[in-house]
Amino acid sequence: MAKRSKLDAEEQELLASYERDEWRSVASTPETLREYQSAAMATLEAHGLVSIILSEDDLEAVCRQAAEAGEPYQKFIARIVHQFVSGRLVEKPRS
Repeated sequence: MAKRSKLDAEEQELLASYERDEWRSVASTPETLREYQSAAMATLEAHGLVSIILSEDDLEAVCRQAAEAGEPYQKFIARIVHQFVSGRLVEKPRS
């Protein structure tokens, strides 16, 4: 039996129902499967999820600048990337 300590009440009931063998597979047509696959692919493509490893110093600097700009650091990073790829981010010498 699966560990249930991290499940809420609804999740625990669903798991118990599954373990009582109350669930049955339903027949899917090839068209239905294509619809599900298409929806799954669109979801994955729409999110554009990216993982990146930054040095601790860089991450702290990004978080600090994002806080100064009043936005979450993820949104701040996304804005910087967008500015770069659209040609609006210009490198300037540091003083």
